Amino acid sequence: MALPPNDMPMDSLEEWDEDVRRRYPEPDMPADAQFADSQAESHDFRNYEEGTRDGVREFYRQNHRYQTLDFVRKMHNKYLPLQQRKMGIWEAMKQLSEIIDVSDPDTEMPQIEHAIQSAEGIRKDGHPDWFILTGLIHDLGKVLCLFGEPQWAVVGDTFPVGCAFSEKIVLSELFAENDDMRVPGYQTPCGIYEEGLGLDHVLMSWGHDEYLYQVVKDYLPLEALYIIRYHSFYAAHRERAYGHLMDDRDDKMFRWVRKFNRYDLYTKADERPHLDRLLPQYERLVAQFFPEELQW
Repeated sequence: MALPPNDMPMDSLEEWDEDVRRRYPEPDMPADAQFADSQAESHDFRNYEEGTRDGVREFYRQNHRYQTLDFVRKMHNKYLPLQQRKMGIWEAMKQLSEIIDVSDPDTEMPQIEHAIQSAEGIRKDGHPDWFILTGLIHDLGKVLCLFGEPQWAVVGDTFPVGCAFSEKIVLSELFAENDDMRVPGYQTPCGIYEEGLGLDHVLMSWGHDEYLYQVVKDYLPLEALYIIRYHSFYAAHRERAYGHLMDDRDDKMFRWVRKFNRYDLYTKADERPHLDRLLPQYERLVAQFFPEELQW
């Protein structure tokens, strides 16, 4: 499988986050109503696709072409067990900030401030410490770019591999170039899986979500781990696809994924957080859950 000559079609990783916010604009309704567990109407992608920037579309073309079952298995073999390096949460935050902020000269607010904005939104709404911490660290898996991974293997909507790609995945027509489309056994709704098997037994496209989940899975409650592992699985938590692969635990835990989504997308603001006042309390919060160093 030949890789693309330009595996960095977006100006920065943050361009994907901004595109997701454009795809799902903040609705004019209370959060409890917005993310109720009743079946919501599926999102209409037509207007979104018409305005997709060329760099973002090329990013999705690469992502949808190269995220195959074979590729995901190779990434699991490469990164699991975790042997890349040892570093603490704050060192990872610093490394990620340097990469993203240098790659995007128009970024006026460092990555750490965006992370604290998400955490502060959660804290101000009275949620527990583990939820606040999750808001702070949920994107740290993007340190994959430290190890030379292309953008399409770091960010992007995640989805199951080894079964039929849902039409609810953004720009799903771009899967036409994916090698798995030519494997009949992968073209049924369940593919290599069984109905109701549960997402813990389903291989997802590789990226920062799965990677960070593997790094922190021994330290956080299950609700936090679901948020970290599936917050980019928009086809499921926003479009209600892939329910046939989920079990009862998935259904229960996805309530937290949906609750988190609004903090992920809609807490960025022009007003910068007061780091000198806020950092000490977040340092204590990180120390409450994590050792000084983690294996990455």
